Amino acid sequence: MIAAMRLPAADRELVQIVDASLARAAAQAGEWLVCRPGCTQCCYGAFSINQLDVARLRTGMAILSAADAAAARDIRERAWAWIAEYGGDFPGDRDTGRLGESADERERFEEFATEAACPALDPATGLCGVYEWRPMTCRVFGPPVRMAGDGGADGLGHCELCFHGASPEQVAACEMPVPHELEAKLLAESGAEGETVVAWALVAEP
Repeated sequence: MIAAMRLPAADRELVQIVDASLARAAAQAGEWLVCRPGCTQCCYGAFSINQLDVARLRTGMAILSAADAAAARDIRERAWAWIAEYGGDFPGDRDTGRLGESADERERFEEFATEAACPALDPATGLCGVYEWRPMTCRVFGPPVRMAGDGGADGLGHCELCFHGASPEQVAACEMPVPHELEAKLLAESGAEGETVVAWALVAEP
């Protein structure tokens, strides 16, 4: 599997900042933000995760294994099934789960497993089995977010189910700031490189 890094203590600060930012954006958005437990719009389609996400997921799986071994086993079984079904087309190293970095591999990833359910999604409840330890992409999905490098009000993106009827100004007023600099700093300090997808992070031991 992709080489693991130890979850830095400062990741707790990163998560707290992001979760607080989400809470403020949600309060500002009110009914425009329709994200609720059981809504799984954001749980389909593969996306890349960095080494902080991997370490957080593996830490969470270790905690879950100790608290509820059956639940952790179910998640790992879904992850292995996901890899078996989609791994043949994975644009990277199937043995380690590391995403390729060439232009061709990145382009292929845009069309990879676009309809696949995340293996952390419990099909019976519509809930995430590792919600507390979910990747940053999951933590910022829903409210208007300006991704690194975007500029201007039109650089904001949000869940397509949300903000129906809101003006661009109203959307902008609900922007969720994301501490990209802190995340990049923690990654740089760790020296950990490479990206993967959720399935490979879930099957490996921490």
